Amino acid sequence: MTENFRVGTITSTHGLQGEVKVFPTTDDPAKFKKLKKVYLENGSALTELEIAGVKFFKNMVILRFCGHDRIEDVEPYRGKDLYVPRKDAVKLNKDEYYIADLIGLSVVLEDGTPLGTLDDVLQTGANDVYVVHTPQKKEILIPAIRQCVRNVDIASGTVQVHLLEGMDK
Repeated sequence: MTENFRVGTITSTHGLQGEVKVFPTTDDPAKFKKLKKVYLENGSALTELEIAGVKFFKNMVILRFCGHDRIEDVEPYRGKDLYVPRKDAVKLNKDEYYIADLIGLSVVLEDGTPLGTLDDVLQTGANDVYVVHTPQKKEILIPAIRQCVRNVDIASGTVQVHLLEGMDK
């Protein structure tokens, strides 16, 4: 399982007071308000940054970090990813999963027949859609609804599905 979740990418600086613009890669940018710290990808290591302020502008999140009060302090962060550890991530409800945990799971039919690999999750608004690639190089789109997704077992690495009429194997 993924231990750190990417929550955004720093795209540029914002003003002269050490703020940065972050393109959020989380499903709900408002979650930044609840974060106390993030970790900056710095080569092969992660550097802890304490969040001093959060604002929103259009589709971006504006962050200010403690001890980073000048534009020169944050310019090297441009293009870097921000992460939160799993223990600090927003808690999930029953039958909710982190997308990072779903990617790569084996997808099987109700009778156990292998179908393919879950390669992506599309967020459509109404419900998520699982993108499954079969060994025959076909792509099957499966809505993440109870009628189709029967069981998700992260520990065993499988998703059991029921294909509705018209869904192609």
